[in-house]
Amino acid sequence: MKKQEIGIIGLGVMGQNLAMNMERNGFSVAGYDLDQSRTKQVAEKVAGKDIAIAATLDEFLNSLKSPRRIMLMVPAGAPVDSVIEQLRPHLSKGDVLIDGGNSFFKDTERRGQSLEADHIHYIGTGVSGGEEGALWGPAIMPGGPKNAYRLVKPILTKISAHVGSHSCCTYIGPGAAGHFVKMVHNGIEYGDMQTICEAYDILKNCLHLSPAELQQTFTKWNQGQLNSYLMEITANILGKIDDETGKPLVDVILDKAGQKGTGKWTAQTALDLGVAAPTLAMAVEARILSAFKNERLEAAKILGGPQKAFKGSKDYFIRMVHDALLMSKIACYAQGFAIMREASREYSWNLKFHEIAQIWRGGCIIRAKLLEQIRRVYKREPDLTNLMVAPYFSRLLNKLHKSVRYVVRTAAGMGVPALAFSTSLSYYDSYRREVLPANLLQAQRDYFGAHTYNRVDKEGVFHTEWTK
Repeated sequence: MKKQEIGIIGLGVMGQNLAMNMERNGFSVAGYDLDQSRTKQVAEKVAGKDIAIAATLDEFLNSLKSPRRIMLMVPAGAPVDSVIEQLRPHLSKGDVLIDGGNSFFKDTERRGQSLEADHIHYIGTGVSGGEEGALWGPAIMPGGPKNAYRLVKPILTKISAHVGSHSCCTYIGPGAAGHFVKMVHNGIEYGDMQTICEAYDILKNCLHLSPAELQQTFTKWNQGQLNSYLMEITANILGKIDDETGKPLVDVILDKAGQKGTGKWTAQTALDLGVAAPTLAMAVEARILSAFKNERLEAAKILGGPQKAFKGSKDYFIRMVHDALLMSKIACYAQGFAIMREASREYSWNLKFHEIAQIWRGGCIIRAKLLEQIRRVYKREPDLTNLMVAPYFSRLLNKLHKSVRYVVRTAAGMGVPALAFSTSLSYYDSYRREVLPANLLQAQRDYFGAHTYNRVDKEGVFHTEWTK
């Protein structure tokens, strides 16, 4: 019986697309899914390809070469644990499990340590690019034992996206480093999407631009520094007409955002690590606020706001919104890399930030022109404290902040929320300030809780009897 080179458990859209990607790139694949109807459907879809769809778990496991390389493409959380427990009695020393879902990094750490006791390798692997990326080349972020990665490297690097001759897959680091980096990727994605949505909302409600005019604006922006996959699809979305109503489709979509949790994990983990990531956190808050649709409808009848018409040059304001979007995008990347920097220290991962920026240039959802500059910055300065202080970005930000102030001021004056724009500006202003009001905060803490404080003029720890 012919043995397949790699197996995939979970034949949803992502799983089956990865299987076809692998087969197209010269690797034989075995597939298995608990859902028998899906198994039958996929078997028909891949007929004639070197993809063997198994009816049972035993058949699947027996169809693989040793050491077996098995990729799990199942929903994060309990389903991953369930599949591992089903597989565990049948696995042999040296077999490799690759979790390609959006698992929380601490779950990945736990699973890896548990399986290591049985000499089974576990590779937590971030995969970004959606359905199309899975089929034609995603960005892949594998982490775990380096000797185990070598067993899957030829497959993962071949099926990933490529920018020039560079594969958008690299070994991230030990333990759960791969899933951590994918989590941060998704946190940046949340921030990037929110800033784009705010640019759209401000131009729509301050200047009353139509979807067609907005499409032209975003298409133009995507040809310059803001070039990115998310900008490209935004322009496409704004040009789509609803078949049923004849209206722009974006205007008939309910303004109630969904989320799967990875953005929230990023914000929570940043707090756990003591890293400020306010734009990424605010993007999560914005989605939460959108979910209260019924409450917002009632509040709109009660709570008032300014009723002002825009005054000034529309062309100038559009340029300012472009710059505000660019600055906020930089803030998202700065915060994401700051989180990874602290995690690398905390968990001794030795993350290579220039390599992370390099593999994010293609395949993934946050691929953007800016990432080439970010790659160069971290290649020159791997220990950089914050992306904003790198010469290229500091020069840019010293110009852009004026535009953001104008846009935030105008939006506030017209009652249009700019959660991510204003937060990015405050992040910038806080980071560049020599003195923040935390001196008063420390005095407050000492007053009510005797928490002590430091002084600017002498060494030591001090406490004051404030009520004497």
